[in-house]
Amino acid sequence: MVTADGRSMHLIGGRRVMVSDLLDAGLVQAGAKLRFSRKRIGATFEATVTDQGRIRLEPSGEEFRSPSRAAMVAAGMRAVDGWRAWVLVDQDRLLDSVRQEFLDRAISAAHRQPEDTPRQRVHERLRQARARADEQDPERISVRDLLALWGATDRGDQVSRIEADLANHGLVTSPSFRAVTLDTVVSLTTPPDEVEDVRITEDDEGGDDLNVRLTVGNLTPLDGVASVGPNSGLDEAITKMLLNDYSQLAVLSGPRNARGAVTWRSITQALHQKPAATVADAIVSAEQVAYDRDLFEVLPTLQQHEFVFVLNETKEVKGIVTTADVAHRYGEMATPYFLLGELDQTLRWILSRGLDLPAVQPHCSRPVKSFDDLAFGDYQRILENKEIWQKLGWPLDRQTFTSRLEKIRLIRNKVMHFHPDPVSGDAIKKLRNFAKLLHQYRDPT
Repeated sequence: MVTADGRSMHLIGGRRVMVSDLLDAGLVQAGAKLRFSRKRIGATFEATVTDQGRIRLEPSGEEFRSPSRAAMVAAGMRAVDGWRAWVLVDQDRLLDSVRQEFLDRAISAAHRQPEDTPRQRVHERLRQARARADEQDPERISVRDLLALWGATDRGDQVSRIEADLANHGLVTSPSFRAVTLDTVVSLTTPPDEVEDVRITEDDEGGDDLNVRLTVGNLTPLDGVASVGPNSGLDEAITKMLLNDYSQLAVLSGPRNARGAVTWRSITQALHQKPAATVADAIVSAEQVAYDRDLFEVLPTLQQHEFVFVLNETKEVKGIVTTADVAHRYGEMATPYFLLGELDQTLRWILSRGLDLPAVQPHCSRPVKSFDDLAFGDYQRILENKEIWQKLGWPLDRQTFTSRLEKIRLIRNKVMHFHPDPVSGDAIKKLRNFAKLLHQYRDPT
């Protein structure tokens, strides 16, 4: 695209806008002064934009690519959104405002490019979401629908791009869309101006923090928990547990005041000791964990207590995770691994018994010394060869078979790049059906 000074500007996509981009576009000049004021403590911090687009703090001389990191270091804070903190003095506006102008110009210049239509649509949607966030009326959307804006169905390869686009529009999701289920509803909002206990996920080089964890929130939709009050009768608790097939029930005095829980065991013990027992007599302690807590850290607690209550971003009790939930999730994760392992071994076994190694070696992408060295990509290239296919003597259509094998390979690649969402039922069905077909040629009758 063309800026006011005639220089070209590339369309940002899949990465965060940096101050150097604004400098290259002529929207910020080298040597421009920046100011960051913390009114709460009456302190002001100053910086200068270098000719490399870095932010040099005054008077220390420290330089940073990330406005957030620069603001954090200058003010000695754990986290701050630097784009909404630093003011460009000569223009009397926030760096965030300049960033939005940069994005608007880039999208406008790409208007005539058909391939950029999806990006334009995302940009406009995020602009609307930012306007609502600024008006304290944040848009609420399920994680599933949020991902769909980018054409994604899960939090796989496009997560970094999605986070970059959100960040470029000054948006975050609350709660974090990475740490909850696909059906959890999140708010598109702006980060707090000053944060003492939350990190801005942007490192000194302007990239995202590595985030590959499976969290407690990935197992519960944070849409509330069934509960009773501490003064309720046990008949109410028992009825709710029977109707919903629960093994435990939260005891709440308020959304942020969990008194504990009642379980079938605690109810039985309370009634054994006191026939007229109430909920108050059957309460047992219950652990509470934040939704973004690493699941692996919570496993010992789950093993001991069999459940934990999950707190949302505002510390309300909004979910529960049980040992049964964990077993189910790990079952979802393990199933595709085992199926792929079975397919791998079956294909290797069939080829090793139907072909000679010299016949397959020319079709492999790298030198192989035995059939044990073959990978999924090799299977596909070998079976695409018409002569090899004829040697196997299978009464199947070669192109249709290898087309499905390509889909299996893509599923495998996705499974091996861990992310918190389970493999789709359709993908599992494809794996099972393919394995069933191979069994006919592994164990011919």
